[in-house]
Order: sequence, then structure tokens, then C-alpha cells
Amino acid sequence: MKFLIDMPASPELVPWLQEKGHEAIHAKDVNLATATDSTIMAQAVDEERIVITADLDFGTLLARSGNDTPGVILFRGGNYSEAEMQDLVARVLQTVRPDVLKHSIAVVDKRRIRITRLPLKKP
Repeated sequence: MKFLIDMPASPELVPWLQEKGHEAIHAKDVNLATATDSTIMAQAVDEERIVITADLDFGTLLARSGNDTPGVILFRGGNYSEAEMQDLVARVLQTVRPDVLKHSIAVVDKRRIRITRLPLKKP
């Protein structure tokens, strides 16, 4: 799978995901460090990447757009260390089929994973 790691998430997810056989880039490495969430989402759609973030705005943007991509892994429930982020992403990848993840928001915290299929209903 292909991932775009947003600024709130650890850049260390990139080499970790690459070691697992995935393609991953971090926003700061592709000149998106100061980009709007809409720009990041557009790039993820264009490159068929799943966004990994802690930014709650992605859910709102997806609801407003009515799109069924990009998939998003959204960290909730506090600040996470690099190791905790890796563990949470690993749980998502072990639990959610790739074809579902590409068209869903996976909200993860230390206790659970909640999957919401896209498109979302507009607010």
C-alpha cells in the first residue's frame, strides 16, 4: 500500500512502513509541510495514498467532498510516541483489509479501531 504521512504523525513511520514493504512519504519530504489539509488530501487522491494523521479536519473535508478516497488512518486520544504510532498502524494493517482501508477512515486509539466507510454523509 501507499501512504502519505501528515505533519502531526512521526516521520519515523516512513522507514518503518518501507521495511514492511509499503511505499510511504512524509509531508515534509515532499514540500507539503505547510500545505493545507485540502492540498494534502488532493495529493493523496492523485497518488492513491492513504493519509496517516492526527488532524481531525480530514474527516470534515471528506464529508464535505463526498469522495470515497483517500483512506485515512486517524490517531485519536492523545499524543503518541513513535513506537506507539507504529503499534497502532500495525494493528490497523493487521485488522483492516487493504481494499477497505483505501475507502475508509480508520480512527485508532490505544483501545480500539473504528472503521467508517467512505463516502461520508455531508454535514
